[in-house]
Amino acid sequence: MNLEFKPGGEGLRTRAFQIIFESDTPAAKGFDISLIVVILASVLVVMLDSVEAYAARWGELFFWLEWGFTLAFTIELAVRLYCLDRPMQYLRSFYGVVDVIAVLPTWLALIIPGAQALLIVRVLRVLRIFRILRLMQFVGEGRLLVESLRRALHPIFLFLITVLFLVTIFASLIYLIEPAEAGFTSIPQAIYWSIVTLTTVGYGDIVPVTPLGQGLSVMVMLTGYSIIVVPTGVFSAQVIRSIRQERYSDEACPGCGHDRHERGARYCMKCGTWLDEKTPDPHLSEEEQAAWWEARGGDEEAQGETPPG
Repeated sequence: MNLEFKPGGEGLRTRAFQIIFESDTPAAKGFDISLIVVILASVLVVMLDSVEAYAARWGELFFWLEWGFTLAFTIELAVRLYCLDRPMQYLRSFYGVVDVIAVLPTWLALIIPGAQALLIVRVLRVLRIFRILRLMQFVGEGRLLVESLRRALHPIFLFLITVLFLVTIFASLIYLIEPAEAGFTSIPQAIYWSIVTLTTVGYGDIVPVTPLGQGLSVMVMLTGYSIIVVPTGVFSAQVIRSIRQERYSDEACPGCGHDRHERGARYCMKCGTWLDEKTPDPHLSEEEQAAWWEARGGDEEAQGETPPG
């Protein structure tokens, strides 16, 4: 059963819930895959309708297809709410908001021209493929990346502040060096050039014309190449740290104090000491195990542990 949502009743509502919110049965998988195909088709129609040549030729077809998709998604949303115990809880969830936005623009287009352009948000519903295919390892890796990014936010923020100072300094210098005819009419315009040059994008719409300005451009580009690895290195270090925390335990070995053991390890990788302090080493003899439990007599009473036998 779904851990977040529950069916609102027995019979038809439970059956609908199993098909719509679960993916363990052929019917549920078929429903989800069919829904994704329809979502992709609806997004394709919105994209093609934005092309002037296609809209002029098949505009009426796109119009009726869009209304067909809207009616289908509206009925699907109504059935979702019907089979749930708490429909408002679903509407407040991420997918509930996306489902509402997926049908709302077409209805709003009846009163607000151009609102149908927001229908492209339907592609977000394709994220349900993670639930269909049971790609839980990808979800876990996604959480690992989010956690790594959260840890790296502070140093990356400081890095961006530093880059902003550099960009402002370079922009002020190039504004003083270059004539206005070259395009450097203001410091904000020069900041735009500085960002484009520092990131080595080089649009070429604004370029220095004096030798001193060109020399400064070379310095800015080399600086960009030098510092571009900083945020990548910071983020990579946090990813490695998160992976290590996922894989390794911080508990120290009672024998040698080593604290980099894989989670689930039973013996120390350096000295071979039994790591579980709550149970004796199963390789000990019965007498040694009995002595181990006797030595822990006080702790057993405190923690409510009972020795075997």
